[in-house]
Amino acid sequence: MKLDNRGLLIVISGPSGVGKGTVRKALFERKGHDLVYSVSMTTRQPRAGEVEGKDYYFVSKEEFEERIKEGKFLEYTKFVGNYYGTPLDRVEEQLDLGKEVVLEIEVEGAKQVRKKMKDAIFIFIAPPTMADLKARLTSRGTESEEIIKERYQKACREIGLAYLYNYIVVNDTVENAADKIIAIIRSEHARTIRSISGYKKLLEEANNEHD
Repeated sequence: MKLDNRGLLIVISGPSGVGKGTVRKALFERKGHDLVYSVSMTTRQPRAGEVEGKDYYFVSKEEFEERIKEGKFLEYTKFVGNYYGTPLDRVEEQLDLGKEVVLEIEVEGAKQVRKKMKDAIFIFIAPPTMADLKARLTSRGTESEEIIKERYQKACREIGLAYLYNYIVVNDTVENAADKIIAIIRSEHARTIRSISGYKKLLEEANNEHD
C-alpha cells in the first residue's frame, strides 16, 4: 500500500560482467510488485525472433532523428551505425499508471536520464570485489584477452562514478541483490516527498470525519 499513485522510474546501471541483466530478471520474478521493463527504440533491423514492442520498438533513422530534435528521448546513443534510445512518452505513460518502470542502461545513459527525471531512483550494481568482476569477464570465454582488458578498464572507470547514484547494491548473490532493490522501492514510496499529496488527502478525510 502506498499513498502516492505515480510509479517510480528505477535506473539500474553497472559495469559489464557485474550481472545487471540477471539481477533485473530476478527482480521481475518477485510477485506482488507492479514492475514493467522499459523497452528501447532502435534503428537497427529486427533479428530473428525479436518482437516489435517487446524486444524493441523498431523505427527508421529519419524518425529516430526527428524524435531527438523534439526531445522525445530520456536518453539515447549511437552504436555501430544504429541509434538506441528510451522513449520518454512511453515511460511517462507507465509511470502515470502507477507502474514501477525499470530501466537497465549504461552509465553514460544514466547521466542523460538524471537531467530529465530528477525524481528517478538510480541504483548502481557493484561486484563484491574487482577480482570477482575480472573472473566473471574471463569466464565468458567468448572474447579475446584484449577485449577483456578493455572491458575491465571501462568497468574501473564506471565504478569510479558509482557515487553519483542514490544507491549502490553489491551483487554478492542475485537473490540478495534483487531483495535489496525491492527494499529500496518500498522505502522510496514511503518518503514524505513522494507521499505528501496522498497524505494531504488522508488528512482532509480525517478532518472531515472529525467535523
